[in-house]
Amino acid sequence: MAKMHAHVKEPLIHLTRREAPGFFASMLIRVAAFALGMLVCGLVAFLLVGKLQKDPGRIWEFYDCFLKGSFSTEAKLWKFGKNIAVLLCIALALTPAFRMRFWNTGAEGQTLVGVLAAIAVNFYLGGKFDPAVRWPDWALLIVMLFASLAAGAIWGLIPALFKAKWDTNETLFTLMMNYVATFLVSYCLIKWVPSGSSSLGKLSSGKLPTVFTGFKRPAYSDYLLIILVVLAITALIYIYLNYSKHGYEISVVGESLRTARYVGINVKKVIIRTMLVSGMLCGLAGYLIGAGLDRSVTTDSVGGQGFTAIMVAWLAKFDPLMMILTSGVIIFLNQGADQISTTFEISGALPNVIIGIVLFFIIGSEFFINYRLNFRKREVKEALR
Repeated sequence: MAKMHAHVKEPLIHLTRREAPGFFASMLIRVAAFALGMLVCGLVAFLLVGKLQKDPGRIWEFYDCFLKGSFSTEAKLWKFGKNIAVLLCIALALTPAFRMRFWNTGAEGQTLVGVLAAIAVNFYLGGKFDPAVRWPDWALLIVMLFASLAAGAIWGLIPALFKAKWDTNETLFTLMMNYVATFLVSYCLIKWVPSGSSSLGKLSSGKLPTVFTGFKRPAYSDYLLIILVVLAITALIYIYLNYSKHGYEISVVGESLRTARYVGINVKKVIIRTMLVSGMLCGLAGYLIGAGLDRSVTTDSVGGQGFTAIMVAWLAKFDPLMMILTSGVIIFLNQGADQISTTFEISGALPNVIIGIVLFFIIGSEFFINYRLNFRKREVKEALR
């Protein structure tokens, strides 16, 4: 065989998987992605907002709006904490199922039926339906809690049974259950409000008690109770997933169904039990919304947070403690976008576009955490033919 010199052309770019980066290295990449996303948002705002084009110096005011949206006043700060708590509670509900690789996209509906159950109990037993039937608030709140937990558990149990029995697609099943929950709320409102307005209004009974009355506004005391409850749930879920037998079984089922069956884990039982826990936590979030915040129900009571919570859980890698940070970032962006709308008198979808750009960069950073880009080196290689 004759030896010949040949140029072996390599691809311009090829990917190699990184070794698992450390915590601080990963966080540094995410922070850099967040900062780059904010810079791109500023550029987009400058191109689209007339007030910034006329006075480019106001671009700093654009960034200042993100801070003002959450931290400029005491009311906004408490609203920031309350919004984090509700979103975090729903994300915690999704975490056990996601760790099991059961892709529960039905948190919106599971939370909504939790709100509906709490308000239904309040409506019939709190004196709104029949003034002669009015339970004391302490008893009403207990029954409302159990009703919300049961409703959320049932809404999570239905797709779990179908998955365990017939191996149905849980993503589509739980997604469709959201629409059923919405129509169920609409039906109840039609029955409860004969006027046809479909607006129940805020009920006077069934309000969560205040835990501290030293604040200037009573609403802050309501927010504090919700925040404390969710912090306690965060700690319990962290312990449950990382230090309990159930948490171990969830992890094994998520890693490999064959391995789980080989070591004697009843996979069907784990699926059903985990979705019961997930649904109950969504029901608890619904209870906090219905009894602690709105004291009413509409088809928009959850406000899309069931879907946002999916991103919160995923960005935190299903770590309950990290979800405090990721839910805080999401709420920070939402309230900052609302402040931008007010300050620059922007209507339409631009604030949502701004949020989407930042989240796109944060999500994209996960690629660079897991993979490395390698560029082609110009070399002449000797090959044998």
